[in-house]
Amino acid sequence: MDAFAPHDAATSALPGLLLAWYDRHRRRMPWRAGPGQPADPYRVWLSEIMLQQTTVATVGPYFNRFIARWPTVRDLAASPLDEVLSAWAGLGYYARARNLHACAKAVVDRHDGVFPGTEAALLSLPGVGAYTAAAVAAIAFDRKATVVDGNVERVMARMFAVEEPMPAAKPRLRELAATLTPERRPGDYAQAVMDLGATVCTPRSPTCLSCPWSGSCQGRIGGIAEALPRKSPKSDKPTRRGTAFVVLSGPGNLLLRQRQAKGMLGGMHEVPATPWDSKTGWEVDADDHAPVSGAAWIAIPGVVRHTFSHFHLELEVTAVRLGDEPALDGGQWWPIDALDSAALPTVMVKVVRQALMHLA
Repeated sequence: MDAFAPHDAATSALPGLLLAWYDRHRRRMPWRAGPGQPADPYRVWLSEIMLQQTTVATVGPYFNRFIARWPTVRDLAASPLDEVLSAWAGLGYYARARNLHACAKAVVDRHDGVFPGTEAALLSLPGVGAYTAAAVAAIAFDRKATVVDGNVERVMARMFAVEEPMPAAKPRLRELAATLTPERRPGDYAQAVMDLGATVCTPRSPTCLSCPWSGSCQGRIGGIAEALPRKSPKSDKPTRRGTAFVVLSGPGNLLLRQRQAKGMLGGMHEVPATPWDSKTGWEVDADDHAPVSGAAWIAIPGVVRHTFSHFHLELEVTAVRLGDEPALDGGQWWPIDALDSAALPTVMVKVVRQALMHLA
């Protein structure tokens, strides 16, 4: 049971205290409207999609590049998907980029380029889940909506001393967050709770003396704040392995292929590779998957390692430099000095870098 009930009188002043703190300490971000300025729904939506599973520091440069290239949702919708994937490369979780493009097209096709302002209407758009719908409704349209991300969950777990471990505690933390969401300035309040979690109520060493909610925080009062939220033990991620083939041509091009539109890294470019096998060794016959038969492959020293959300990946790299550019089924030759314009996921950037470093 929580240390005090959600409707305890002590909670009634919390939103006002937090908003007063936010007015003094709000973070400046390229997508955030200034005090008293209306929020741009396109910028809010774009930033929220980018920020999923990604840090503010990482997102900043990507957001600025997207806005410079596609200033409006109509511009983004009109762009080819390959260009969006290329601009997204390095942000990870590439289904977000595909959904981003699909959502932009839906806003243009269904809503004449104007984002809808209710959670229900937003939820009907591709790639918009409960969190994003609430965030856009609150921040862009100042509608009362409960926005819950990892920062908010941590703040609520500590405020109400919720000791049930994650992720089982998520529904309870959402309920508690909803009890505090105010009618007045819900957009600022949503950003304030997230800022509080990011800058004060941090995962380690929270600065409780700087917190406007310190006097009511049951986790702090009970001396368990830093231990919350509790987490269930994580199972070890499996490791998958494979071989990547880096094929270079005399004219200075690299052989790339495009992954299937759906599924992991969908629509992104990659160097040819074997399937990623989950067995204990590299047991897939690499020769059966080599894009060029009879080539004098060079084994590149070292192993490229990359971690995805559900597994670790280890890739051996083998390379060959051809004098010409034979036509290859399902592949295309890409200028090495223009790889920045290819939609290469981070793991493939590592593979190419490893090969070029040893072939230079």
